[in-house]
Amino acid sequence: MGVADFEMTEVPLLSRSALDRAEELRADTEALRTGWADALVLRVNHRGQARIDGADLVLEPATELGAEPVPGAVFLGRREGVHVWAVRVPAMTGQLGDLRMIGHRLDDASAGLLTTAVAVLNWHDAAAYSAIDGAATTPTMSGWSRHSTSTGHEEFPRTDPAVICLVHDGADRVLLARNGTWPERRFSVLAGFVEAGESLEACVAREIAEEVGVPVRDIRYLGSQPWPFPRSVMIGFSAIADPETPLNFADGEIAEARWFGRDEVRDALALGDWTSPEDAPLLVPGSVSIARGMIEAWAK
Repeated sequence: MGVADFEMTEVPLLSRSALDRAEELRADTEALRTGWADALVLRVNHRGQARIDGADLVLEPATELGAEPVPGAVFLGRREGVHVWAVRVPAMTGQLGDLRMIGHRLDDASAGLLTTAVAVLNWHDAAAYSAIDGAATTPTMSGWSRHSTSTGHEEFPRTDPAVICLVHDGADRVLLARNGTWPERRFSVLAGFVEAGESLEACVAREIAEEVGVPVRDIRYLGSQPWPFPRSVMIGFSAIADPETPLNFADGEIAEARWFGRDEVRDALALGDWTSPEDAPLLVPGSVSIARGMIEAWAK
């Protein structure tokens, strides 16, 4: 396999999930009521934080909330045969962590629980009124849909697709960029949201042209990862571009972009991530982002 054909060798951290979603139970009111007696609940605040104990999520007895499933709770599925739900809470005490902070420490089951909980609860926060008729909506299907109180129209949790692309020259250079809101020296691969009526590959070409003014070719799929901040899925690609093409930051999102050599990228990976205190010319994202896995796969 040549350098132009690299592949991701590790599953992105937030794509790991050993959770049995048990979709067949979402509308089974009696089964959910029966399972509530032994069920566990994951509490999540509005910052996407949950209570943690070391590297583990803290799950609490569901019966502490009531004798049966409470309004607003989301059925996440089963873990080792036990029903697990998520609820939004206004505040919590104790040791807290979010996916960006602790995602790399969670096991597959916990990663699936917290990622799903954050994604669906974020959707509920934004879906109190129907996008079709403007009426208030109420949760149904144990948190997996909402009905309009006016027409009964049913709406489901939204996920917005976004592409993320590692642009390289087919040899030993990669194009990394810094968003205008990021501190200096923090670089990553390019990304953007898919527009209506647009294929994923067309979005890759358009976003890169808009952000850095570079045409790309040989667009290849690498992998995907849920990114519930607030409700996206990141779809990873690689593409080849000519490093001699002048860079042009046309849409104003990118403050800086540069071609980096493979050794420079390896040095940055060895330093850690964006939080590294080292005074280095390049810092790259942390392991919870699919961007990190893409960069690592290319740099090998």
